Amino acid sequence: MSHMVHAPPAHRRIAADRLMPALFAAEPRFAALGLLLAFSMFPTALALLLDQRLLQAEPVWLKPLKFQLSLTVYLLSLAFFARFLPDAFLARGSYRAFSVVVVLCVLAEMLWIGGAAMFGIASHYNAAHPLMAQIYGLMGLLAVILTSASMVFAIVIWRDPRGLPDRALRLSMALGLGLTFVLTVIVAGYMAAQTGRLIGVPVTGARVPLMGWSREVGDLRLPHFLATHAMHVLPLAGLMAARGLPAEMAVRVVWLASAAFVLLTGACFVMALLGLPVFPL
Repeated sequence: MSHMVHAPPAHRRIAADRLMPALFAAEPRFAALGLLLAFSMFPTALALLLDQRLLQAEPVWLKPLKFQLSLTVYLLSLAFFARFLPDAFLARGSYRAFSVVVVLCVLAEMLWIGGAAMFGIASHYNAAHPLMAQIYGLMGLLAVILTSASMVFAIVIWRDPRGLPDRALRLSMALGLGLTFVLTVIVAGYMAAQTGRLIGVPVTGARVPLMGWSREVGDLRLPHFLATHAMHVLPLAGLMAARGLPAEMAVRVVWLASAAFVLLTGACFVMALLGLPVFPL
């Protein structure tokens, strides 16, 4: 018997030229903040070019720019996945309040990181600065809250099949969103308890181009990066499986892909803990 992917309801299908309006229709708060952060990268990039100050051997404005990009992708991804949530859930006062809290957490994180860059001090692992050391713990809590939105979406998408009838695709979204929260909390929680993101002392400072991961010692940023992108990798795997395989086989492939992704993230995490670079010299 041939297998066909169930199309989402007509009001949930998005033409390429109507993507942004559709994101605003599904989750206006996340879409608006994601768009704001995307535009805010332009002045930050300009500051990166004009401000020559260095902090821990990196330009002071590089970290804010990275966080702006990361949170833009996260928020717009959530706005995209929100179209598979039941309209009744999106209309609940409790959910609206939660989404406002997430938005405020994101704004607080960016204010903290951007403010630290402006004053030329470290936002993370700054035990030498009493105020930043106190704020660090609070920002960790806010990071958990804003990341929890992915778990909320995962649970609701899985429980309500009306927004996405195809089981394999729905499972891949639920697992991707849920693992984003679980893996990120594990890896980022460990990182927050350390004195730095590297395990070991680099000698030459060799790094992976663009990403900046150390090629000499263990770097906790790589497993953290993988953890945050489970919400993208696994739904893509689910989409490909649902389009090319029978229903039951597609579900098995989603489970296997999820297990493989967890093992990959775990292996990179363990290597970092052992002080070993994933991309050695």
